Amino acid sequence: MRSEQQLRIFLRVLGSFTEDRPLSKFLPEFFKRNKQMGSNDRRSASRLLYNYYRIGKAFSDKSIEERLFIAEFLCTGVDNPFLQHFRPDLNQNIDLPLEDKIAFLIKDYGFKLAEVFPFGHLSKGINQFQFFKSFFIQPDLYIRIHPDKIDLVVSAIAETAIPFRQIQQYTLALPNGTNLNNIFPDEEFPAKPYEVQDLSSQQTLKYFKPNRYEHWWDACAASGGKSLLLFSEQPDIKLVVSDIRESVLDNLDERFINAGLRTYQKKVLDLTKNPDYVLHHYQFDGIILDAPCSGSGTWGRTPEMISQFLDYKIQGFQNLQKTIASNVIKYLKPGKALIYITCSVFKEENEDVVRHLISEHGLQLEGQEILRGYENKADTMFVARLIKPAVS
Repeated sequence: MRSEQQLRIFLRVLGSFTEDRPLSKFLPEFFKRNKQMGSNDRRSASRLLYNYYRIGKAFSDKSIEERLFIAEFLCTGVDNPFLQHFRPDLNQNIDLPLEDKIAFLIKDYGFKLAEVFPFGHLSKGINQFQFFKSFFIQPDLYIRIHPDKIDLVVSAIAETAIPFRQIQQYTLALPNGTNLNNIFPDEEFPAKPYEVQDLSSQQTLKYFKPNRYEHWWDACAASGGKSLLLFSEQPDIKLVVSDIRESVLDNLDERFINAGLRTYQKKVLDLTKNPDYVLHHYQFDGIILDAPCSGSGTWGRTPEMISQFLDYKIQGFQNLQKTIASNVIKYLKPGKALIYITCSVFKEENEDVVRHLISEHGLQLEGQEILRGYENKADTMFVARLIKPAVS
């Protein structure tokens, strides 16, 4: 039977996954080593594996198969032949609203929703029920359109059968997994008319507030998404980008050139150490610190991380964030802003770090916010704008 074959393949793939890296890297490697698997088998295995991890640490007392069947029930909303074969009693309720499915499992199976994400410490303003529920929903793919390309992008996507939502003037949401290269092939669009960037990441822009000709530093730049946001708001800034990984900064170049950002400096820096040997003469009008963090606000995209994460790691991330922040603040001009960002939902990485920056470094909080991406099939992030006091 087809369903039994799907289950066997799922168990084989799951048994090969060591949970020490993302599924997004493991699955292509696994399929490359097992070329006898057809496209249907690959799609089925990927879906089942991601759904299996979406229930986090709930039902840990049940078998792998039973956890998978419950995950399929929660994560799909249409008739499911796989579930119909193994658990027709669940499949007959497959079209229930998600809230009713949860209530059904609580009543008949002793389901504890909090066990999906069994970590405390959530930041203030997060609705626990809505946040936990969001793990059963595949997040959307978000793009930010270059302002002069909006008509081109919207019309090109509208001509396809791909559903999309226009969230803001330059922001579109598409189904996760949408292959944008099919719509904007490289040979026709060597410079892409959009950036792939999550909605919450885009929303941090309102905290930047750059002015023309200012000097800014994107301290943990990674792929440069926040720098590109800054540039979209104020093209005349003078920009320094840094990261501990030289390979990441090399990849950043192409993205910047594509967006028209050509004047900037790159620095390979380990900000857990004093960077004065490189930055001793620099002073900035604004610093973006998109700090290394648990990434817990993005685990709707990488649900396997819930099973891999251990509570004690939160303290380690907080210590890292405090250290990096301490090493960048001294390069901020008096009266200017540090933009502190994480993609974490833990208060230890968010409000607690902000309190540390206020009490230990004298920064003044102008505003902070949890960007509740779980309300929009997006990542959940934290952003704060802190001002370095002017010299009296």
